[in-house]
Amino acid sequence: MMVSLHRDSNIRTFLQQEFSDSSNGFVSWTLVSLVVCLTSSALISQYIPIVPKFIAEVQPFGLQLNKFGFTFYCIVLFYLLKAILSFLFYQSVGFSRRWPMFCFTITRFYFVLSLILIVLCISHYYFPTDKAEALFYYLIFFAIAFIFKLFYYLFHKNHILPTEWYYKFLYICTLQFIPLTALWKVLFF
Repeated sequence: MMVSLHRDSNIRTFLQQEFSDSSNGFVSWTLVSLVVCLTSSALISQYIPIVPKFIAEVQPFGLQLNKFGFTFYCIVLFYLLKAILSFLFYQSVGFSRRWPMFCFTITRFYFVLSLILIVLCISHYYFPTDKAEALFYYLIFFAIAFIFKLFYYLFHKNHILPTEWYYKFLYICTLQFIPLTALWKVLFF
């Protein structure tokens, strides 16, 4: 991605790049989001208790979803729905001119998160670890990443959220907490 989309830039220049110098923002955001979905699915799919029966019964082309496929499709649907709702939120509060800046800024966050998730996947699958104990640490990691993401959104220098406090509160509650609890319920209950 760095070679073809960002003119041979390295990770440091990609993360320090200004919005005015950026290109291929939507494509970068899409690729980084897919990598986050793949790596997080690979990391947590083994902890999913079962694939629901109504999902397992649907077998397109004679193929049945396993835990990884179910987790991957749930997370992709989660991020897609969250992106659509975020776009509609930005349109409804009259902050649509900041949407490209929002996409640009969160791409940086998710890029760093994807690098950390890749390291976690490698350490999880290629080094001896206690899987039950690792789940506890993964939950702590995802909670810290979630809280950091909220502060990143609130205090970033690009001011990606609307300036009024009630819009920030509305965004955080409806487009951060509620979708995450819905995803948790779909995957683990």
